[in-house]
Amino acid sequence: MLNLSRTLLLLGVIFLLASGLLYIAARFNIPFGRLPGDIHIQGENYSVYIPIASSILISILLTILLNIIYRLLNK
Repeated sequence: MLNLSRTLLLLGVIFLLASGLLYIAARFNIPFGRLPGDIHIQGENYSVYIPIASSILISILLTILLNIIYRLLNK
């Protein structure tokens, strides 16, 4: 039960950091979701949105941030 609570706590912190980064990006008009490489297809009765470039950028930022946190905690 202790492992589950730690996992949920870690996931909560990760989601909090990710939402904070997206909030800061929106405040500085960084166009997540409208980057070159994001695919948006719209038809008469449907709309498909595939944020490839935004997903890659968010993944890189989170990887860097989590590596920094991991290195600070292991010292």
